[in-house]
Amino acid sequence: MAEQNPTLIIIDDDPLITDTLHYVLSKHFDVYVAESRAQAKSLLRQLEVPPSLALVDLGLPPVPHKPDEGFKVIGELLAHSPTMKIHVLSGQNEEINVKHAMALGAVDFIPKPCDVERLKEILQNALKLQEAEKTEGSKEQESCGLLGESLPMQTLRTQITQFADAPFPVLIEGESGSGKELVANCLHRLSSRARQPYLSVNCAAISPTLAESILFGHGKGAFTGAQTSHTGYFEDAGEGTLFLDEIGELPLEMQSKLLRVLENGEYQRIGETQTRKSKARIIAATNRDLREEVRASNFRIDLYHRLSVFTVRVPPLRDLGDDRYELLNYYSDFYARETGRKPFKFDNKASQRWLDYHFPGNVRELRNIIIRLMAKYAGQSVSDVQLAAELDLMQLTSPNDVPALNDEAALSNQAMRHLQTQANVNLDQVLKTWEKAYVDAALKITHGNLSQAAKLLGINRTTLYSRMQMQEQ
Repeated sequence: MAEQNPTLIIIDDDPLITDTLHYVLSKHFDVYVAESRAQAKSLLRQLEVPPSLALVDLGLPPVPHKPDEGFKVIGELLAHSPTMKIHVLSGQNEEINVKHAMALGAVDFIPKPCDVERLKEILQNALKLQEAEKTEGSKEQESCGLLGESLPMQTLRTQITQFADAPFPVLIEGESGSGKELVANCLHRLSSRARQPYLSVNCAAISPTLAESILFGHGKGAFTGAQTSHTGYFEDAGEGTLFLDEIGELPLEMQSKLLRVLENGEYQRIGETQTRKSKARIIAATNRDLREEVRASNFRIDLYHRLSVFTVRVPPLRDLGDDRYELLNYYSDFYARETGRKPFKFDNKASQRWLDYHFPGNVRELRNIIIRLMAKYAGQSVSDVQLAAELDLMQLTSPNDVPALNDEAALSNQAMRHLQTQANVNLDQVLKTWEKAYVDAALKITHGNLSQAAKLLGINRTTLYSRMQMQEQ
């Protein structure tokens, strides 16, 4: 039987580019193409196994002249499959776009036009690293490899130990890329269920029409194409652990069915009247604020209370202090071994910048930064300027860092921090970025009403329109 090619999804609305790439790359990859974010989501849910690789254009409809849709696609791809290697292939290669795409979780940014042979080599190298990471990930899960001695990490390990053997559900909260799945695996391995199955379901990857069948199974003839009976995840988990990742993505209809299982353990396969009992322990994870989702009527309040009997918060990387050095050493040694290169080192200024950086993409971003530094500076000393070129320094640490507009001293301090941490500041770009942020926020608040948005911003409608036009140029 011939070995199956790895799967690649290309998300680009230019048929000339997608046709060319499909023709050349289909010799080495099973290639799927989507022209928009919506089409990509639909395609992903139809595939039995998530793609290993993705090529994403930033300029996608309905606003192809802006990178916003492309940024959203990166986040949604990683929510669907956290191990996917995403490469941005785009003509919108301004420095601010490159760095933000990397911070969101892309492993590389390839400007258009690109050399197809070089692109093929980049994708194949990404596959090798992906395989190495899977092997290393298995070892981490076996040993509950939660690195670091900072107070937040010590608190996390204490909570895991306390909650591991309890029969009640655990809700794991944390930002994207912070390591929620590793925590779920630790909860299972440290419990008395460790010898029982551990199954993981990504709710973001389940098609709403198939969710019930996937979770609860179906009987023969339950629907068109159901030629045999099929067990679901609840049944397959037995007395082990069922991890529901991205629980906030579960459709409302399925939330009510999940609530019933949590309340009395009962469920039915689709097309059957026989009531079955689940003895699996449920662990759920989300990067959303489920309390906000409840207030927005997107998540059931009774289900939230059932899931959050115990709640574990995975700390963001920016809160881990010197643990960032331990992670740096661990992953630089790992990627040096896998690539057969010597590890790089930081000079003093670069070391301080590493400690000061806020890592909006958390551990996933840290690993991607190390991969890029290893490719460029293996065996060398990395300078402050070289490191700064890999970081998304325009992003603030948290909403609380935004100074009040009438606080001149705080604004001055913010500007000083920016100038001290950014390698090359472009004042026009900074002002445009802030102006765009306020315009976008005003339009969201007013649901796109230009007159109301202009009033909110203290300008007239024609001025707002002209500024929006200038931003698009």
